[in-house]
Amino acid sequence: MSTSDTLILIPARMASTRLPGKPLADVGGRPMIVEVARRSVAAGIGRVVVATDDESVARAVEAAGFAVVMTRADHASGSDRIFEALGHVDPAGAVTRIVNVQGDLPTIDPDLIRAALALLDDPGVDIGTLAARITLEDERTNPNVVKVVGSPLSPGRQRALYFTRATAPYGEGPLFHHIGLYAYTRRALERFVALPPSVLESREKLEQLRALEAGMRIDVAVVDTVPLGVDTPHDLEKARAILAAEPRTSK
Repeated sequence: MSTSDTLILIPARMASTRLPGKPLADVGGRPMIVEVARRSVAAGIGRVVVATDDESVARAVEAAGFAVVMTRADHASGSDRIFEALGHVDPAGAVTRIVNVQGDLPTIDPDLIRAALALLDDPGVDIGTLAARITLEDERTNPNVVKVVGSPLSPGRQRALYFTRATAPYGEGPLFHHIGLYAYTRRALERFVALPPSVLESREKLEQLRALEAGMRIDVAVVDTVPLGVDTPHDLEKARAILAAEPRTSK
């Protein structure tokens, strides 16, 4: 497929309770949402659009030269937001693959975005996502570190069987930290957002379980690093330090 078939959508909302105004927080001299957009463009896989319900975010994105679309403020999830954005950006249906890159991943490696999308080259896959092997002992039991339980398909690739906040699977062997970046076929995204919240999704507070409970196939690319998700002031300082150590580039 050509890059015209693929759209990267970055949902951004200002209503973070732990880090108010998160999308506009300065990271390396840029608003966080602009840094994520810049890295998404660097993946070179298709058009990049930020989806937001906040005018100040929209202005910052446009001022940096990136595309933005306004969405409703009442969406329950980022998936719902990107689905609305898709309808605005591509009402004719030319886009067949959509990548949802979270707007709080300012250190995301463009290679990781490409890795998630590549999983959709298999026509049997509905959704592609990422995971990294857990190396820190405390992450094995941390409920904030979501684990993917997968069946190996090849070196570096799994088919997801379950996602959980528990320490799983049981027994000897590696555990894998799920990275919340998703690539969808358009058909899969349309089906997903039309489904009601599922039983296990509600129990684990993990939206991707809705897809598994509905029989959708999620494949996982196993990558080497987990990008830093910024949720707290401490995370923000870590992101700033990481970016300060990188070579400075323009847009």
